[in-house]
Amino acid sequence: MKLSIVIPVYNEKATIREILRRVQAVKLPVRKEIIIVDDCSRDGTREILAGIKDRNVRVLFHDANQGKGAALRTGFARANGDIVLVQDADLEYDPNEYPQLLAPILDGRADVVYGSRFMGGTHRVLFFWHYVGNRVLTVLSNIVSNLNLTDMETCYKVISSKLLRKIRLRSQRFGIEPEITIKLAKLRARIYEVPISYSGRDYAEGKKIGWKDGLAAIFHILRYRFFD
Repeated sequence: MKLSIVIPVYNEKATIREILRRVQAVKLPVRKEIIIVDDCSRDGTREILAGIKDRNVRVLFHDANQGKGAALRTGFARANGDIVLVQDADLEYDPNEYPQLLAPILDGRADVVYGSRFMGGTHRVLFFWHYVGNRVLTVLSNIVSNLNLTDMETCYKVISSKLLRKIRLRSQRFGIEPEITIKLAKLRARIYEVPISYSGRDYAEGKKIGWKDGLAAIFHILRYRFFD
C-alpha cells in the first residue's frame, strides 16, 4: 500500500522547507511518495525546490501560474500511490493527523476522507466572515450533492486512487474543491469526515483565497452539479 501526498505550491518560500520536513517526519503504516507542484512561484520558492535531492520527493514545475486546481491535476496525474492525499504548502494543516485521516480508508470503511475544521479540533481564531463563507459554500454544496459534510472547502481530502481516476477534473483555481466533492457524490463514494486542527493564516502571513474565490465557488458548485 502506497500513499501519494500532493502538495501544490505558489510563493511559499517561508514555509516550504518546514512543511516538507513535517510531511517527511510522519510515521505511517504505508509507504509514501511526495509530489510537489510549483505553480510558477516568483518569490524564490522554485529555487529552493530545485535544490531538493530526495528519491521519495518529486518536484514538478509549471511554466506559468495556472492556479491550485491546475497544480493538483498535474500532481494527481503523476501519483503512483493507492491513496492520494492533498497537503497545502503552508503550515495551516498538520501532517501529524495523517494517521486518523487514513484510518477509515485503510480499514475498508471509506473511499474518501475529508478533514473537517468544524468538528471540534483545535483551531486558531481568525475571520468571522471567512467562517460564514465556508459554511455557506458547504451548505450549498450539500444541497446540490445530497451530502452532509461540515467542511467542503478543507484542504485535507484523502481519496482512493482507483476512484480518483474515474473523475475528469477541469478546474484551474479554487473551484477544484467543490468540483471534487460534487463529482465524488455523483459516483456515490463512501465519504467520511474526521476532525482536524487548523492553524489559519491572515493575509499578512500569506493567505491567498479571497471573497472573489467564494463567489467563483458558488458558480462552480452549480456548474459541476448541473452542467458537467
